[in-house]
Amino acid sequence: MADEARDEQDSGNRPLPQPRFVPLPDYRRLPPEQMLARAQAFCEQMQRRRTTRQFSTDPVPRRLIELAVQAAGTAPSGAHRQPWRFVAIDEPQLKQQLRDAAEHEERLFYAERITDEWREALHPLGTDHVKAHMTDAPWLVVLFAEKYGLRPDGSQRKNYYVDESVGIAAGIFITAIHDMGLVTLPHTPSPMGFLRDILGRGKNEKAVLVLPVGYPRDDARVPDLQRLPLDQILQWNAPDPTTGETA
Repeated sequence: MADEARDEQDSGNRPLPQPRFVPLPDYRRLPPEQMLARAQAFCEQMQRRRTTRQFSTDPVPRRLIELAVQAAGTAPSGAHRQPWRFVAIDEPQLKQQLRDAAEHEERLFYAERITDEWREALHPLGTDHVKAHMTDAPWLVVLFAEKYGLRPDGSQRKNYYVDESVGIAAGIFITAIHDMGLVTLPHTPSPMGFLRDILGRGKNEKAVLVLPVGYPRDDARVPDLQRLPLDQILQWNAPDPTTGETA
């Protein structure tokens, strides 16, 4: 996502300073066997990642949330705009206020807005308008996308590939949470405008995800679902134009 900065027009013909580069920090090439062992261990760990809606109320140290957000902040982003903003909430009254607002919207969604196709897609997940995870989990982390930046004079500064950049940051956050032994649930109340209003975020931001974070409840259950096999999500090179087959 580095090349799109050249498309920015607000600099006109002004000369720009020479970009500054530094040596690639802390890179160490590993032996192939060590790379394979690490890759297999990481893949096996991530295969154990599951989304649960049943959270323990046991407390989680604030430092763990800080580290997960700090890890997410290493994500690449369009023109290095870093358009992600995280709001971490552990105040019980505020979590209840957010849950009430989310359940209001979700109640309308399930009663009036949902299509038959969408209802069928959600059915295996067992979801409904009740969002107990928003008050049970010790933390709610709300991820916002900065649609555009604001200069000191109030003028707008364009951000690039915002959805892609924030999506990558969200994936790293979820991975970090799982890696430290916690669980989370990517929750998307529909619509989500109330999150910006209640949390006092700027007009240039939009809520993307609500991520409750905590330990799973002792009796936590998850839907009986299967992930797609590798051959359905990976293609090697382009298909042969005569046979349509890939290598």
